[in-house]
Amino acid sequence: MNRRRFVQSTVAAAIAAALPIRHSYAAILSGSMKVDADINAITGAGAEVTLRRAAVQEFGDSLRGNLLLPGHEAYEEARRVLNASINKHPAIIVQPKGMADVRNAVVFARESNLLVAVKCGGHSPSGKSTCDGGMMIDLSLLRSVRVDPGRRIAQVSGGSWLGDMDHDTMVFGLVTTAGTVSHTGVGGLTLGGGFGRLARRFGLAVDNVRGVELVTADGKFMRAYPDENPDLYWAVRGGGGNFGVVTNFEFQLHPMQRQVVGGTIGFPMSQAKQILNFYAEYSASAPDELYMDGGLISSPGEFSGAMIHVCYSGPMSKAESILAPIRKAGTPIFDNIAPVDYVALQKSGDIDDPRARGTWMKSGFVSEITPAMIDVIIAGFVEHPERRMFVIWQHAGGAINRVPTAATAFAHRYVKHDTLFLMNWAIGVDPAPHIQWLREYFATVQPFTHGFYTNDVMDESQRTVNRNYQGNYERLARLKTRYDPTNLFRLNANIVPDV
Repeated sequence: MNRRRFVQSTVAAAIAAALPIRHSYAAILSGSMKVDADINAITGAGAEVTLRRAAVQEFGDSLRGNLLLPGHEAYEEARRVLNASINKHPAIIVQPKGMADVRNAVVFARESNLLVAVKCGGHSPSGKSTCDGGMMIDLSLLRSVRVDPGRRIAQVSGGSWLGDMDHDTMVFGLVTTAGTVSHTGVGGLTLGGGFGRLARRFGLAVDNVRGVELVTADGKFMRAYPDENPDLYWAVRGGGGNFGVVTNFEFQLHPMQRQVVGGTIGFPMSQAKQILNFYAEYSASAPDELYMDGGLISSPGEFSGAMIHVCYSGPMSKAESILAPIRKAGTPIFDNIAPVDYVALQKSGDIDDPRARGTWMKSGFVSEITPAMIDVIIAGFVEHPERRMFVIWQHAGGAINRVPTAATAFAHRYVKHDTLFLMNWAIGVDPAPHIQWLREYFATVQPFTHGFYTNDVMDESQRTVNRNYQGNYERLARLKTRYDPTNLFRLNANIVPDV
């Protein structure tokens, strides 16, 4: 993701893949619409197709959830995503209320040869959770969390938000890695890897998935666990949405105290080099319990400068000594680092107005932040009154690095930081020159990176996407051919089947 906005004195939203989608009673209670005419639609290959009225009506009548068509109030709400520069219109939107509805939607889409988009939180920065002329499967009504504190597991429905999970698990003093913004969808974040404030301590979200239930492209309901369809279990942990629609996740939970120390400290731009060099050195040696993001921000009217954002979840007796060097790194403009409820910290970067700004971004993984990389970032960073600009290192390493590369489909086990170049602008601003500037700026830093987060895929070539799966690509391609030979699930960091 979505993550991605400096709000008051925190930048959590600038580093999360989160797009809020607000739910109204109209969407929940709308039901399936009466179909009055044939519907023009688009196939996965981009060809035009006509959906016959009677067939669509029969499909809608088969649902316990909602079938939404253009012109319906709930349709207008459901089709939108956070990135306001994306304004697409699916031919039909399905809001399942259970596994059977998901299956019926997948079967109808396959038999009609429809383009399919799957939306959980709607956080794809490139808009892959929506489409023009196809079917959107909107999982917003498929939300629930069931916690078994004795076994330390949570059963989480596929459309749930991370905040749903944090809220229910923390009641029992249990957590798992769950991003950095509460309105992020569990499905999108987890299937691509799943970074978060606790990933250095407990691993990525995929490292905590004990199993999933999903509907594959042939309409079959399947369980993927270590001892049941183990190849599929491996593939969904980092292979994105390529293999089906996940209706349920089973997560491993970990004991953790509710109170952590978190917040953001900001420094003037004149101290940028000093702060970024400190961040590079200190973050590399930090204990697993310390998560710290760092970078540069230009947010006209709010704050411009260097920042460090932290979440310390270790023993409170050690917090002061661990955080003291951060406060001494420079002369801060503000400092709101303090003891805080973990669930509240997870919500601190939420975006109140989910459709107010357009967004464009690039990202890249690094195993080391070098002085040369810092120099290039500072030299190219240009403030502009029409845009907010963030260059943020999201902290990784720790437990993430201790998982073998081939253990999950997520291959980037060397990652110590995810470098995010994120820009947004108010609607009405011409984004073209700003996007071109960011392309050129990122090109100067990209040589210092190796691979990128699949959840942040934008306009990369198919060859680049394939190469990004690294040594796991060939196995993923074989499994894609087996489970989705027609590439029904293509709106993602796509793995093209070999057929």
